[in-house]
Amino acid sequence: MVTLLLDSAHLEVALSGSERLLAFRRQNVDLPRDTIAKVQLTDDVWTWLRGVPSPGTHVRGVVAMGTWKSAGSEDFVLVRGRRPGVVIDLEEHPDYERIVLTTRHGLALVQALRLDVEGPAEDVADLQKRLA
Repeated sequence: MVTLLLDSAHLEVALSGSERLLAFRRQNVDLPRDTIAKVQLTDDVWTWLRGVPSPGTHVRGVVAMGTWKSAGSEDFVLVRGRRPGVVIDLEEHPDYERIVLTTRHGLALVQALRLDVEGPAEDVADLQKRLA
């Protein structure tokens, strides 16, 4: 399960060791909050994939992780199974146009992005519990 960390300036997609390996990525994905244009909740993240993994891992219907390249765009994808997820559209991000993730904390992410978070980065699931 992906961990989403949020502070006043950034949303960080924190990757586990296996996610780093399958996504062919050494570092977490850092998203400045001012590059986030839109966040959409979806029940089927597979329909949002576009292009081909380059580099990345893809086993149809099971796992899709890494950078997905299509005509003139790159997305970061972290999808497991048939779970609900989020699609984060970005503007002026240096690496990606879109982030596609499976997470059960999609609603918590949408709610947390509406807040001005003070202090160190916190897991969006913890933010939701604290504010509920």
